[in-house]
Amino acid sequence: MSKGAGFVASPWHEGELELQRSIGVVDQMDVVGRNVLRPFLLEQHRQFFPLLPFIAIGAVDPDGLPWATIRAGKPGFLHSPDPLLLAIEARRDWTDPAERGMENGDPIGLVGVDLVTRRRNRLNGTVQRQSDGRFEVAVAQSFGNCPRYIQSRHFEFVGDPEVSTSRQAIISDALNDEARRLIATADTFFVASYADQGEQGRHVDVSHRGGRPGFVRIDADGALTVPDFNGNLFFNTLGNFVVNPRAGLLFVDHHTGAMLQVSGKVEIILESPEIAAFEGAERLWRVFPEKVVLRPGALALRWTFAENGFSADSLSTGTWTEAEQRMEAGARARAWRRLHVDKVVVESETIRSIHLSPADGNALVPHKAGQHLPIRIADQDNLVQRSYTISSAPSEEFYRLSVKRDGRGSQLLHDLQPGEEIEALVPGGGFFIDPMERHRPAVLLAAGIGITPMLSMLHHVVNVAARTGYHRPIWLFRSSRTASERAFDQEIADLVDRSEGSVRQVRVLSAPDVQDEGTYDAVGRIDIDLLKAHLPFGDYDFFLCGPPAFMQSLHAGLRALNISDERIHAEAFGPSALRRDQANSEPATLSGRAPATKVTKVVFTHSEKEASWTPESGTLLELAEQSGLSPSYSCRAGNCGECRAKVVRGEVSYLFEPSYPVEEGDALICCSVPSGGWNLQIDV
Repeated sequence: MSKGAGFVASPWHEGELELQRSIGVVDQMDVVGRNVLRPFLLEQHRQFFPLLPFIAIGAVDPDGLPWATIRAGKPGFLHSPDPLLLAIEARRDWTDPAERGMENGDPIGLVGVDLVTRRRNRLNGTVQRQSDGRFEVAVAQSFGNCPRYIQSRHFEFVGDPEVSTSRQAIISDALNDEARRLIATADTFFVASYADQGEQGRHVDVSHRGGRPGFVRIDADGALTVPDFNGNLFFNTLGNFVVNPRAGLLFVDHHTGAMLQVSGKVEIILESPEIAAFEGAERLWRVFPEKVVLRPGALALRWTFAENGFSADSLSTGTWTEAEQRMEAGARARAWRRLHVDKVVVESETIRSIHLSPADGNALVPHKAGQHLPIRIADQDNLVQRSYTISSAPSEEFYRLSVKRDGRGSQLLHDLQPGEEIEALVPGGGFFIDPMERHRPAVLLAAGIGITPMLSMLHHVVNVAARTGYHRPIWLFRSSRTASERAFDQEIADLVDRSEGSVRQVRVLSAPDVQDEGTYDAVGRIDIDLLKAHLPFGDYDFFLCGPPAFMQSLHAGLRALNISDERIHAEAFGPSALRRDQANSEPATLSGRAPATKVTKVVFTHSEKEASWTPESGTLLELAEQSGLSPSYSCRAGNCGECRAKVVRGEVSYLFEPSYPVEEGDALICCSVPSGGWNLQIDV
């Protein structure tokens, strides 16, 4: 396609576009970029810069090394003579490695941050130097930044910023003990990056990063690993890394005025178990130091932490200690871990919530919103093993199990008291929601205690929206018999309020009492007619949880509307697994083995029984039960491993990928079937 006369190139360069494409926001960010990236300073920005006592600068030295630095002065040392210029009244400092990149005509990046109000504005441009005590920056691009991850601090000058206090710089190619101490305790740093863009020249950027103390990890090989949290989706810094993998980092000692500057090569990590383990991280990046400059007493500024100075966004992120504990616990997926009962909450006439935290005091393995927790609990001389959905958010420091008294396992949970302990494996299951899905709203359909995974999903979606600004639209349909049996009314109402209109709920009662007037939106049951009456026309992801008949009926109704099976996600409570259309579902094929499609002989060697399996027989566990056997099981969802059995001869395939690690020669009979072309012998 030819580019017409009205064509305007993207406001983003190719590195920024690559990362925007990776999360599907290119079109959205094209509109944003054209609206907010300006080649001049807004009047409010011109008034903002003179209020600041310092400005962070990104520059590139003649050797191509990027450096981040700071210039400080009494408020007013920054001023804008006109919307196209920002003047900086600051002396040259030849102990600063960034100084050689601030000559006349050099491109630089600036970010002004008010640490008290958390306001910040960015500017990129070209140096116009008049003297060694002053230079101006001709504006190429200017835009505001959000206040997230900025810790609030008060400043004071301990000397004249115009008088040099720098002692001799300590220059090396690795981090010394003082540098390591400064990084290990830092909750803030600045990062410089740049990209050469052909005819458009060099684009230099400097940015602020914040988190909980120690969020930058020093690795055994001397590299620094940084979690990248959700931001404005501009990807200025990481986009530059894609094009030119080099960074300049600046850490400031707020008590002594020392400045630690690191320049080195960069590696971006988009997939790693550490990303999932570090709360709030969406990707990682590593810096391999090539040149390190430590300048004691370089700044005449000092900062003191404000009361409640930590950014709420920073506090919502994790630490490397927590991430490591989660990784270690996750590696022990088959090991039972003791959990302490912190409290028990009565939610309704029939439902109680049990709050659990690790008895060893270490971090929890985070679950995905909607997953199960396999547990075992002492019952006299026996251990009862079950799986229950976690109803709390993945970001919480506890698991909450919300359970209806129904069966021996739930009775034991209902009888628990604070201070007692149970055991658990890591969470598992393939039923969970993606809060950042941008193409389809989600419809959550819950009957009775089926509300529990939906609660976790709602919390997760609303929490992620608060952190990222993206609100995935949610419709929640929930049904109970009466209002007195329904739990979590206030909790869900609070989530709806917090969602800023992105979460809507429809409350359904099947047998309302007189006193239930005003507590429901529909009478009857959740069915296709009810969905048609409330849902606008569109494409949705459907999530189902409840009794077997409820899920099977809704699944059939949705399929009759030509909604593809892959858009219908269903929870399985024990024997209530949804039976999907065989022609429209794609069974998982663990190790590449396809499921059998014809009659297959199965020998249960331990019980000395034979059975003929057909695709209508269901799983091997169901076949065993149809044959009069009672194999041990718990979750029926491939999470806990309770049903595992030795495969004596033949092979199995899986209807879905189990989360429990399956060893060679074993099978989880709750979710497996015979593999095609083989008769099967299994030790059941």
